[in-house]
Amino acid sequence: MAERDRQPKKLAVVGQGYVGLPLAMRAVEVGYSVVGVELDAARAKRLLAADSYVEDVPSQALRSALDRGRYVASGDYADADGFDIAVITVPTPLREGVPDLSYIDAAAGRLARCLSPGATVVLESTTYPGTTEELLCPVLEAVSGLSAGRDFHVGYSPERIDPGNATYGMVDIPKVVSGIDEASLRAVRAFYDDLVGQTVPVSSCRVAELTKLLENTFRHVNIALVNELAMFAADLGLDLREAIAAASTKPFGFMPFTPGPGVGGHCLPIDPSYLSWRVKRSTGHNFRFVELANDINDHMPEYVVRRSVLALNRRHLSVNGSRILLLGLSYKKDIGDVREAPAIRVAELLWQMGAQVRAADPYVDGDVPFSSPMVRVELSPDEVSAADLVVLLTDHTVWDLAVLHDYEDKVFDTRDDTRLKGVERL
Repeated sequence: MAERDRQPKKLAVVGQGYVGLPLAMRAVEVGYSVVGVELDAARAKRLLAADSYVEDVPSQALRSALDRGRYVASGDYADADGFDIAVITVPTPLREGVPDLSYIDAAAGRLARCLSPGATVVLESTTYPGTTEELLCPVLEAVSGLSAGRDFHVGYSPERIDPGNATYGMVDIPKVVSGIDEASLRAVRAFYDDLVGQTVPVSSCRVAELTKLLENTFRHVNIALVNELAMFAADLGLDLREAIAAASTKPFGFMPFTPGPGVGGHCLPIDPSYLSWRVKRSTGHNFRFVELANDINDHMPEYVVRRSVLALNRRHLSVNGSRILLLGLSYKKDIGDVREAPAIRVAELLWQMGAQVRAADPYVDGDVPFSSPMVRVELSPDEVSAADLVVLLTDHTVWDLAVLHDYEDKVFDTRDDTRLKGVERL
């Protein structure tokens, strides 16, 4: 057996964020030697110091991987040279409604210089159907001089990470896998069979790319439905959450979704628009469900602010000059991710109306993308007592909400946190 065959397989994971870092740690756990390519120098430095910034990856797990010599974080693609498998987990943002695939393009070009015959490249970044074959493969081929399918394998496997989910971690969530040909599919599936409990092969990369968009469009549309219902129910004096709970007792044909202050992260605000853009570009038709869902969910922060103003008015207070305490800045509970977080928009709107905005979030470190003055505080009895209104925007499980119990008349709960009783709800 050759020396290379006796060594652990070398995996390069491009991007060490909420998707890439858990993937890297799982690969280390099952025996791979992993290079985590991270071009953000500050992030790479933290990783090398075993300082995890991803809630699903404890710092001690990172320390163990480093001490075993099975993991290194690097901003130099040269460290990925000679990889057996490379996985691309880079951002795919929207720029003025148009998908920006420049990160995929750049990653493919750099990986191609490290590509050797027999290797496998997998794209996990969310994108529109056709990206793997129309963008990734041509770039890999052009730079490497090798032929996709003949000399190396290529596939797509949509990420399904749910940050902060203690029930369904990476190993528990079935992994959809695909390849540009049968040999590529076998290689991609073999890799993920090492990492997760179940793989789900599909017939093409396009189907796998569509699968991810379908999953998130389904959620996006149904969240928009209950968000709009929440507005109507409030006007009609109806308890929407009681109706949702009652409907949930039906054992078929219904799946519960709950309203909130808006949607955030990469998936729901961005992914459905990828599908809408692709449909429009390819067919000339508008994807009306996505456009309507976008309109409803994008305007939920404005609705939260209107309800906040009404809550103050009922107590004969004006929003101008009021001290408002926001609980939560991240887009979902128990993580620190503020990408597209509706709380940021709520804070900006309140500040523009003259409110003194104060915000608490134990998971969000450092600066947030907020262009106006905002005082960062901790949740405490003194802060609650001094506030004219407290708005719960993120239902972190670590909150000690007992401090709110004597102030229920000035609490607005946008998340229906079951620990709160007698407060105004969205």
